[in-house]
Amino acid sequence: MSTTTFTSSLAERLRGGDKSGGRRLTYPVVMLILAGALILLSALRALTGANDLTSSGQYGSALAAAVPIGLAGLGGLWAERSGVVNIGLEGMMMLGSFGAGWMGWQHGPWVAALAGVVGGALGGLVHAIATVTFGVDHIISGVAMNILALGVTQYAAKMLFGAQGSAALAAGGNDKQSPPMADMSNFSIPGLADWLQSLEKHHWFLVSDAAGMLRGFVSQVSWLTIVAGALFVVTFFVLWRTSFGLRLRSCGESPVAAESLGVNVYTYKYAAVVVSGAMAGLGGAFLAIGTHMYSDGQTGGRGYIGLATMISGNWRPGGVAMSAGLFGFMDSLQLRSGGPTVHALLLLVAVLLLGMALWRFRGGKLKPAVVSAVIAAVLVVWYVASKTVPLELVEATPYLVTLLVLALFSQRLRMPKADGKPYRKGQGK
Repeated sequence: MSTTTFTSSLAERLRGGDKSGGRRLTYPVVMLILAGALILLSALRALTGANDLTSSGQYGSALAAAVPIGLAGLGGLWAERSGVVNIGLEGMMMLGSFGAGWMGWQHGPWVAALAGVVGGALGGLVHAIATVTFGVDHIISGVAMNILALGVTQYAAKMLFGAQGSAALAAGGNDKQSPPMADMSNFSIPGLADWLQSLEKHHWFLVSDAAGMLRGFVSQVSWLTIVAGALFVVTFFVLWRTSFGLRLRSCGESPVAAESLGVNVYTYKYAAVVVSGAMAGLGGAFLAIGTHMYSDGQTGGRGYIGLATMISGNWRPGGVAMSAGLFGFMDSLQLRSGGPTVHALLLLVAVLLLGMALWRFRGGKLKPAVVSAVIAAVLVVWYVASKTVPLELVEATPYLVTLLVLALFSQRLRMPKADGKPYRKGQGK
């Protein structure tokens, strides 16, 4: 294949011409999906009496749970669009949460957020040096980053927060956590939040459900949540609407072709991985600021779930945001006595599986259709024969949903073509 033909093919892929990932979701289709989800949840709430399914408290909690996961997923998107696999997101979140705890108790939450960004960016820089400059396998480097970050944060916590006679120890710190930091103010939209609350308390079908969901997004929202939302918009604009983004994504599709067009591939990979770490670090800082301190084990595997949101979101900001919202919703159930709510969701999953069975049957896929229908029947029987689900299942729900989503959408996903593949400068000559 000639260089001209190859670069033309690359440009077509970057413009979205590759159809291997299936039909793209347009905004009208997304709105229809959201409307259908609202109707299903409203009907489920009315049928089961699980009012928490559409309560403002549930969705406010889900939004807070989705932010660190979404930021980790967004960080992974930056790295992998440049061709670097970043499973070190968990470790970069640890560095971010530690940096936030270290600076936060001394200088306040906004300095804590900045320290989290710096901590995560340093982790991204280490990963970039290993993978881009020295050509270390991306998976090995990511695993090493997670192990290194765990060791560094635990050792530094003992030295900085638990040292005898230190100011941090006197302020309430110890070997496992930082001293508490000041609270970051929240905001609510005046008038709208109160009006939505008045609608929500009536439990009217659809109207109160919509009001409760919307109120969770406009009442007592952290300013860092607004920053996170803005970062999704900025990411889409930079990566898909600027020449910088075009060059960066070309490094993830074919670095050889990008180099032939004069792109400094190493520079773009470094920039992407450092930004990736900064995003994950901000996610870690969000956790520390939300609980007013750094604590050991604070990230709780959210970096890995963030990686799953990036994959199920098909390496696009909108998809990452939707996946993070789903995982955040399931994660928040653990904090709100989610047994009855998860029990009600068994019916919802059964309905979705039944719809999938009919769709596959129409497509001539008899065996998958039968399997989906049987699982749906089992879930209905489970729902009828029980009143709640075990606490252990509630706690495992986010991880089960992660596996389920990845299994269902694996056929429609298309990763960057050169993602994770080794590249050395000048190899195309």
